[in-house]
Amino acid sequence: FLGFFPGDKELEPLKYAKVAAAAHVSRQKVESCIQGTTSLLSYCLGKGKNVALVLKDIGVLLIEAKKVHMKFYYDFLEKLSGKENLEKAVFEVPQLPDMMVSRVVPVASLSFSGRVIIFP
Repeated sequence: FLGFFPGDKELEPLKYAKVAAAAHVSRQKVESCIQGTTSLLSYCLGKGKNVALVLKDIGVLLIEAKKVHMKFYYDFLEKLSGKENLEKAVFEVPQLPDMMVSRVVPVASLSFSGRVIIFP
């Protein structure tokens, strides 16, 4: 599927074969898993459920009602910017600590309601 979104952003098709090779599974299994996850995510959002997408080694994307929040793992941000730069940024950008989360924090505790469907 190739489409266009507002702002002239072009959507590129997912390269199932590349994902399959990296995950050491069949292309068919990759397609099935992605389609199943997409279908379940769409169903949950359509029913107004709070959803958390756990992005391995990056953080957690929370979708609650009509709000979307991204919480990044501290060590991910540290790898991107370096420890000194991250510590400096925390003091200079007051909202940055609200965007960071520890890997050991229960995902449901990040939700305003405390209830969330977690997609690993």
